[in-house]
Amino acid sequence: MPNEKKVKDLMDDIFDYPHLPYWFSIKQAIEILKKTLPANTVCSYPRAILVFDEKYNLLGTLSIRDILRWLEPKVMQASAELPSLTEKEMDSFISWGSLYSEEAKARMEKPVSEAMTPANIFIEPDDHISKVAYLMLKNNLMYLPVLEGKKKLVGVIKMINVFDVMTDVVLRK
Repeated sequence: MPNEKKVKDLMDDIFDYPHLPYWFSIKQAIEILKKTLPANTVCSYPRAILVFDEKYNLLGTLSIRDILRWLEPKVMQASAELPSLTEKEMDSFISWGSLYSEEAKARMEKPVSEAMTPANIFIEPDDHISKVAYLMLKNNLMYLPVLEGKKKLVGVIKMINVFDVMTDVVLRK
């Protein structure tokens, strides 16, 4: 049963994930992600980097989604202010080449701390998998950091691992 499995049974070691200090640039983070993530995998989560402070405390994560949001043109970020456009009108309205030029290059030099998602939800090694599933679904997370004694970061648990355990239980007859 999923309640019998605990986080420590499924978590990945913290050093299996790419990580960097908060002062690294977005450009450096992109280079690290490109080197550490295989391009030919169908689904390999998390596609993110852990962000630490000087004392190796987890501050947050920088995902591919965070980076794309950070680099997207300002006109796209203000989409709530844009009128509703058809796809054809949008194509003519937005010139991606010009929007991703100097502004994006300048934004790539900013520190990852400006684009990261702060880490504010954690799980403990002895927590049950059903608790992990609940937190992931409630907060729309693909993975959670695992803290030992509410202090020391020891691992990461991925949604795919939780999915495997819970669906295996359902599929067993």
